[in-house]
Amino acid sequence: MRRRDVLGGLAAAACLPSAVLAQKAALPAIGFLSLLPEASLRDQLAAFRAGLEETGYVIDRTVAVEYRWADGDSAKLPALAAELVRLQPALLVAAGGNIAAAAAKAATATIPIVFTAVRDPVQDGLVASLNRPGGNVTGVAILAEELDAKRLDLLHELAPSSGVMGAFINPKNPSAEVQRANLQAAARAIGRPLTVQQPGTADELDAAFATLAAQRATGLVVASDPWFTSQRWRIVELAARHRLPGIYQWRQFADAGGLASYGPNFNEAYRQAGVLAGRILRGENPATLPVLQPTRFELIINLRTAKTLGLPITALFMARADEVIE
Repeated sequence: MRRRDVLGGLAAAACLPSAVLAQKAALPAIGFLSLLPEASLRDQLAAFRAGLEETGYVIDRTVAVEYRWADGDSAKLPALAAELVRLQPALLVAAGGNIAAAAAKAATATIPIVFTAVRDPVQDGLVASLNRPGGNVTGVAILAEELDAKRLDLLHELAPSSGVMGAFINPKNPSAEVQRANLQAAARAIGRPLTVQQPGTADELDAAFATLAAQRATGLVVASDPWFTSQRWRIVELAARHRLPGIYQWRQFADAGGLASYGPNFNEAYRQAGVLAGRILRGENPATLPVLQPTRFELIINLRTAKTLGLPITALFMARADEVIE
């Protein structure tokens, strides 16, 4: 082979990485900001990708994504949001509830933002209204606090007793006081005493379960919160160790061994966020894209856990379940 050909081939190979990088840089980019760690969102990320693909966007082929993970530490969110804004993406996705959405909104008033799985976005000042959000923000709301009381009622049916019921509320959640009031009102309505614990760290989870055991709690309602979701394996493990029937918001808890869950489909919320992101990439205005809300709620029962706890699940209750894990 001639030396000239060899040198030409080497030059072409040296240029290839630059060409690939240039091609990637030419793609529209999404900045993905998450309060939760990547490991706890694997299924949801797949659902988000599926939603994008419904609108014709395929990650790393027709759209690029820059991820930033706060790993459950909300104090990291403002800096991570600012870092993504400096990259000037076509839009931001804020995952992990209201705290992540608020951090993204504080970082930019011009880059479109799609939030996932937040509570009341109007009350929290994220959007002007659900039908016409206004500004640069839209997304998916999940009616989180509204279902806490319903979950307590369902747990009372699953584990009927006159004993004290326990509830976990994250004190760092902006809705903590609303959650407390809703759960206390629901407990009064069924005549059950309620003890509220407020674990916000892994060590506090252990202490909260020890307190419930000392108070002879007969059930546990875990209020909706992104950090609790990221800690679901630990929460379910401790509930099993203390033989404490628990009910949770997302089916991921029941999949992990929790007794029951009741709420919207978490994966569906991320798929819808992917669809909204794709529509914005295609030129639609977030100010006029209505905030999406769940239309279906799932009751999931883990029958294996019920048997382990010695809880008889009635045929009537089983018939109401959308899915029974056996």
